[in-house]
Amino acid sequence: MTKTEKFRNACMEATKTFEKIQNKEHKEIIANLEYCIGSYNFDKNPSGLLKYGEIALKELKAFKKQNPRKVNKKIIDNLEKNLPN
Repeated sequence: MTKTEKFRNACMEATKTFEKIQNKEHKEIIANLEYCIGSYNFDKNPSGLLKYGEIALKELKAFKKQNPRKVNKKIIDNLEKNLPN
C-alpha cells in the first residue's frame, strides 16, 4: 500500500470522525473529503485529497483543543504520519 493510499484511508477515518461530531460547520469538509476520496479512487490523482486532508487535519486539531475527548488522537496522528510530502 502506498503512502497516498494510507493517507486516503486516514482521510476516510477523519470523515467518520467529523460525522460523529455532528457539527454543522464541518459539513463542507465532509463533502469535500468524500468527493476527493472518490476522485482519488477513480483517477489516482491525489491533489484534492492532499488539499482537503490537510484542511481536515488542521480542523481536527483545532476542534480537539476545544473538545479533547471528542477526537481520538490516533486519527490526527494517522493523518500526520501518512501525509505525503
